[in-house]
Amino acid sequence: MNAVLSTPPPTRERYRIRFAKTGLLRWIGHRDLQRLWERLLRRAELPLSLSQGFHPKPRISFPSALALGVEGCDEVIEFELTVSISPESLRQRLVDDGQPGLEIGDVRRVARAAANGTPDPSFPNLAKARIHCGQYEITIPESFTSQVRSREEIGSAIEAAKRLGTVKFTRNGREVSTEIATHLPLLELRDQTLCLTIVEAEGATLKPSDVLAAIGLEGLIEHGGVPRRTRVILVDERSDPTHALRGNLPVAMPTAETTHPTNTSFKERS
Repeated sequence: MNAVLSTPPPTRERYRIRFAKTGLLRWIGHRDLQRLWERLLRRAELPLSLSQGFHPKPRISFPSALALGVEGCDEVIEFELTVSISPESLRQRLVDDGQPGLEIGDVRRVARAAANGTPDPSFPNLAKARIHCGQYEITIPESFTSQVRSREEIGSAIEAAKRLGTVKFTRNGREVSTEIATHLPLLELRDQTLCLTIVEAEGATLKPSDVLAAIGLEGLIEHGGVPRRTRVILVDERSDPTHALRGNLPVAMPTAETTHPTNTSFKERS
């Protein structure tokens, strides 16, 4: 009598990947980045877990969207698969795809559940990724400090903002005020680089553009300033940020080309 081969029951394996989005890829919006990742995962022949309902969608999530034109040197994506794959094998599949402008860093499995969503009690399941804070660097061209605002003027504007203690910005037509000490613990000029740490708020969260406006640097990006998010610390990593492993992502990315995508040709893997 022939033996009956049994297949393992469907599962939901959630993986967390750190990646860099650089070069011309910084000029695509968040929705386009979502579609890029979905196509990448399908090209890698990874069995994505789908949501239920009339319009099932892959369970893919980003803890924080990145603004158009900002490089991401340490971004985070989570997605669920219906089979168990080792993080090493998964990372190799993603690297082998060779998507220009996308570098794959640390890959880890962070949760396991049955197909109905019941967590596996034998696995140390982490909650879905939520951002605690982001660290940013904005490169200031020397032409800006020599022709528009000097380093001394920028430094004075930073000190004035700190003495004021708050940053005001507008969201959905409403003025919002946030405390610098709480939500902008790092704001300083280091040589030709403006360094920021922005802590997420329950309501409206500061953006780098809000900070630039607060210190009178609204035109910096138009003058060739290059913004990049260099680090993302998640809520489950804030007690010990060293646990936020980057994998093989470089500590500092090369300066991005400032050419706008309308004058270039970005090509995604098909």
